[in-house]
Amino acid sequence: MYSVLGFFFTMVGLTSAVVGALAGIHGLRTGQLQLLRTVRQWSWLVTISGIGCFVVMEIALFQRDFTVAYVQQVGADSTPPLYNFAALWSALEGSIILWALILGLYLGAVLFKFRNRRDDPLLGWAIVSMLVVAAFFYGLMAGPANPFTRVDIPTDFVQRGPNPLLQNHLLVAFHPPMLYLGYVGFTVPFAFAIAALITGRLGEGWLIETRRWTVIAWGFLTMGIVLGAWWSYEVLGWGGYWAWDPVENASLLPWLTGTAYLHSVMVQERRGMLRVWNLSLLCATFCLTILGTFLTRSGVVQSVHAFADGAIGPWLLVFFAFVAGLSVFLIGWRGDQLRSPGSIDSAMSREAAFFANNVVFGAMAFVILLGTVFPLLAEAFDGTRLTIGRPYFDSLGRPIAFVMLFLMASAPVLPWRKASTELLSQRLFWPAVCGTSAMVLTVILGGRGLWPMLTFGLGGFAGGAAARQVILATRRQGWRGFVGRTNGGMIVHLGVVLIAVGVAASETYKTDRTATLLPGESMTVGDHEFTYLELGADENDRRSRVFALVQIDGDDVYAPSVVRFRQQGMSLATPSVRTGFTEDVYLVLDGVPEEAGGAVRLRVILRPLVSWLWAGGMLMGLGTLLAVFPGHRRRGTEAASAPIALGDPEAVPV
Repeated sequence: MYSVLGFFFTMVGLTSAVVGALAGIHGLRTGQLQLLRTVRQWSWLVTISGIGCFVVMEIALFQRDFTVAYVQQVGADSTPPLYNFAALWSALEGSIILWALILGLYLGAVLFKFRNRRDDPLLGWAIVSMLVVAAFFYGLMAGPANPFTRVDIPTDFVQRGPNPLLQNHLLVAFHPPMLYLGYVGFTVPFAFAIAALITGRLGEGWLIETRRWTVIAWGFLTMGIVLGAWWSYEVLGWGGYWAWDPVENASLLPWLTGTAYLHSVMVQERRGMLRVWNLSLLCATFCLTILGTFLTRSGVVQSVHAFADGAIGPWLLVFFAFVAGLSVFLIGWRGDQLRSPGSIDSAMSREAAFFANNVVFGAMAFVILLGTVFPLLAEAFDGTRLTIGRPYFDSLGRPIAFVMLFLMASAPVLPWRKASTELLSQRLFWPAVCGTSAMVLTVILGGRGLWPMLTFGLGGFAGGAAARQVILATRRQGWRGFVGRTNGGMIVHLGVVLIAVGVAASETYKTDRTATLLPGESMTVGDHEFTYLELGADENDRRSRVFALVQIDGDDVYAPSVVRFRQQGMSLATPSVRTGFTEDVYLVLDGVPEEAGGAVRLRVILRPLVSWLWAGGMLMGLGTLLAVFPGHRRRGTEAASAPIALGDPEAVPV
């Protein structure tokens, strides 16, 4: 029953997306408004179909209907409810259901938001663009990635459940949906960009329509990346949070171009400049989400984040090529109309800083893209297997990151058009004091090394600039000064500073020791003493666990473990972490004795300021939330706001 019902919703979604897109194109080209209005009904059917597919699959998972191919692949009676719910996105076919659901919800939100503008051609082409994307993903569900295929239950069938890595931590229920909400969310501004190019309405109006959608998608993607790093840190047992894995990089690429767009769009709103940049960045961001989907789901990369196999790789590449080619064609077609009416008056201006910001973010994206896809291209052309790891990304990415921090400090304090030396010295004084103080404090505390010192100094500089803007706004407006895109952006900047400082400290000053200990024996690492007390074990029908009780500094006892999942026959080393404001103590059980009372192999990693990464991520989320809402001076008039809406925050609080 669930196979039939799920496939029914899939076909309704596919049919509605195709018919709605064709009806919209014909209605827009011929001016038949009545036909155009029917597109809304077809679009709502796409939304309902996505919800239907999701609900049917979840019911099938909880009912353990093993006649559904996907349930047979990832279902098990022993899987706890939370991980059974998350099993929907634990493999290829289910992840496409999640994509279709979220895209349908975004489409429904657009229909509701612009319900009073049914005859607007710009909105019509945007909805058609979203329907084309929906048709592609429903097509995958109806064909090469059909999760609702009906199968027989083999006589020797063994319930496997989700991948053990995806049923070993609470974050698996939040990290993938957040990432998808970001990935899929960029479809909305991309669709409006395509609509603006098709209709020729290339002024600033379409930006105003979509800026919050872009901020929301970017915020979800940011939280997805941060939660993914946190999951890696808590689950994989290697003591790190970012390994420059190809799939990790695939999520970072659209974040970089999306971040560049959010800064660059201010210049177009204020001065009517950088139109080609903004359209190109939006189209590139959406293209990179499709590329990231290909890397994750095609099986071309080996990663703990990627699915081992998938038949949809070629289809994703074709769709990627189609979207990229269409974007380039439309931007080239409208090239004459995209010429900016203004120009950069001075290198010491906010628009010049934002242009430099575009170049820097573009350079970082290129470095990461090259390091990610070059090994794949080399293997595809001549079979050569290459590995590009941390040395490449660190050596090329680190200088670019320093420039980013510098621009993050200087751009917000620069005025539009031109800055005087006196004005700059006044606005940069306290940020410079913060940066210098951060470096001096680091030296006093014993910090050494060129790149961490630069990070702390530039972090203090950028943090001081952001804090200055927020303080000025709150002094004028009280707590309302926190609300608005500009001031919310400054909160995001503070979060970025915390992450930068946390990365620099945790990577440079970490301590890693491994020792073999008998019960009662101790080891000293840094300023801490670790005493191995005894070995314990427990089990249930899903997994068995062996854990070592380790006392830290004669106080609290922690239990790093090795967990073996019965259905998959797979063992995972699960770390135990003592989290602190200034330092994390990370314990991993590397080896267990074969006999009771034997020695265990214990790995201890001390990482300073790791918690600052998670705090920074939460602060970025808060800043994004604040940026979604308009400042109090703009409420009620925002629909009529023009480029002046993003004036100098020193003169026009927002």
